Amino acid sequence: MAKKSFAELINSPGMPVLVDFYADWCGPCKAMAPILQQVAAQHQGKLKVIKVDVDRNPAAAQQFRVQGIPTLILFHQGQPVWRQSGVVPEPQLNQVLAGYVGK
Repeated sequence: MAKKSFAELINSPGMPVLVDFYADWCGPCKAMAPILQQVAAQHQGKLKVIKVDVDRNPAAAQQFRVQGIPTLILFHQGQPVWRQSGVVPEPQLNQVLAGYVGK
């Protein structure tokens, strides 16, 4: 199976895509990981969550002007509709996602 391009990943038809820009050495990114796993499990089949390592994918990070990590960007039909830098608590993240998931 060929590796999908970033553009293909965020253009998931009918399903919002939450992208986590992170790095392995980033402490707050590690704090965000279990929150994202929980959110992904809660919205399984209605939301795609992908992680992008900024050290391995600098072009994707530059394309969306990611300056601090972790940065979460929610894409809906390929367009960024929400973004937040830093750790986002699960209730706040679910509140944001409620407006896009299951539409």
